[in-house]
Amino acid sequence: MLVVALLSAGLLGLLMLNTALNEGSFTLSRLKKQTTEATDQQQSLQQEIAAQSAPDALEQRARELGMVPGGDPVFLGADGSVTGKAKAAEDNPPVPRSSTDPWQRPAASGSPSPAASPSPGDPGIELAPAPPLAATATASPGAQR
Repeated sequence: MLVVALLSAGLLGLLMLNTALNEGSFTLSRLKKQTTEATDQQQSLQQEIAAQSAPDALEQRARELGMVPGGDPVFLGADGSVTGKAKAAEDNPPVPRSSTDPWQRPAASGSPSPAASPSPGDPGIELAPAPPLAATATASPGAQR
């Protein structure tokens, strides 16, 4: 009776061990499949980035944004000497600019003043000025000690 109980317990233990190993192999198979899919996605994204980082794609995107080639660079030496000859960038051929460009404001009548022209990074948001320092110092409860 004892031998039969030990053999039954042994067989039951082997069955549980085999089940756990099979479960682990199924999990391993699923994780390998997920890894393969993630690797494929990473490679396709890297190819897309490489295509958008190509010099011709960058030039096309820059022209869409209204940028023009700058020409030959000019260098300033440590002693203040200038190497090269500066000239303005030419818009040749003219870059078509869309009227829905959010970075460009509509031109005012007459010639705009240099102070009124928006900077390239200015989205046209106006911020309220900060309150005067004296008003904030007297309004704080810690300032009345």
